[in-house]
Amino acid sequence: MELTVTLEINEKKHVLTLDSRTTLLDLLREELHLTGTKKGCDHGQCGTCTILLDGKRVNSCLILAASADQKSITTIEGLSSSNSLHPLQKAFISHDALQCGYCTPGQILSAAGFLNEPWERTTEGIKEGMSGNLCRCGAYPNILTAVQEVLENQKLLNPQKASHS
Repeated sequence: MELTVTLEINEKKHVLTLDSRTTLLDLLREELHLTGTKKGCDHGQCGTCTILLDGKRVNSCLILAASADQKSITTIEGLSSSNSLHPLQKAFISHDALQCGYCTPGQILSAAGFLNEPWERTTEGIKEGMSGNLCRCGAYPNILTAVQEVLENQKLLNPQKASHS
């Protein structure tokens, strides 16, 4: 069965007619050619396909596109707001928080979601908050350092966010 949905993807409105069984992941990659969102396990277990849906991180392989009607989606392609990289993207690069890079978009978007959630701002809190994203290359120490750097910079820029510590 086909249906029409309206989605805001990376701050751009899309009105799409699609099969009601289409996942958000397949819509992004196959229909809109936003291939930064990767397909990993296709079962919601690896976090590779993580995107932000109305600012909250979700596994796009588990979400039907129809259920995202009238919602806002952010993919890795839309994370930065200008010609400058997002602070998480910069931190991942400066701390070499990637090896093969396949999980990196999902890791970065998961970290972006984490920053807006009430997790404990400690090493253990970050590890727990990011535990839904797997890295087969084992870049976890550098991912942790990158997220910690952004958290530290947030504290300097926004004292209210520091109150989560």
